[in-house]
Amino acid sequence: MAMEETSLCFIGDELVSGYGDARALGWTGRVMARTPRELGIMWNTLAVPGETTARLAERWQGEVARRTTHAGVNRLVIGLGVADVIAGVSHARSRLAIANVLDAATSEHRSCFVVGPPPLPAADPDGTAALSRAVGEVCQRRGIPYVETFEPLRNHDQWLTDVISDGGGHPAQAGYGLLAWLVLHRGWYEWLGVPAPR
Repeated sequence: MAMEETSLCFIGDELVSGYGDARALGWTGRVMARTPRELGIMWNTLAVPGETTARLAERWQGEVARRTTHAGVNRLVIGLGVADVIAGVSHARSRLAIANVLDAATSEHRSCFVVGPPPLPAADPDGTAALSRAVGEVCQRRGIPYVETFEPLRNHDQWLTDVISDGGGHPAQAGYGLLAWLVLHRGWYEWLGVPAPR
């Protein structure tokens, strides 16, 4: 049976592009490597370093539209970083920006999946936790899968060692592996409508 043509876009900041990963896979590459190839997904990462949610909301539609399939399924993954926390953006503004992205995507029949901000040294942990909760609430209200990364990683020894050893405050191989594991085990396969590999 032929699978429907699927276009999947990852949007977000430098974490979406795997910045700092010596293997150049990031979490997106690791996730897609464990996604059944039979699904025939054409996937793209559309990352802008240091991007706030407001800037993301302004630019995503034009970039994603160029990668839209008109014969199949269009999917959108939003990977959030900590730019809003560093820039002092209020949680209300972050919530509004993400809500606007999700509502516009839904109106275009794009199935959405959101990955929350992880703990990074450059950002206040309380601010990141609050941002994560705010975005989680937006997703919950809309019935959109949300992967909480802050709480599972905030005291994780391997994560903390990895982001410190990087020197730039980003994950390296181990950290991106942890992010990928969270995504794969917190609803990824269910969202795609396929059984998880054993």
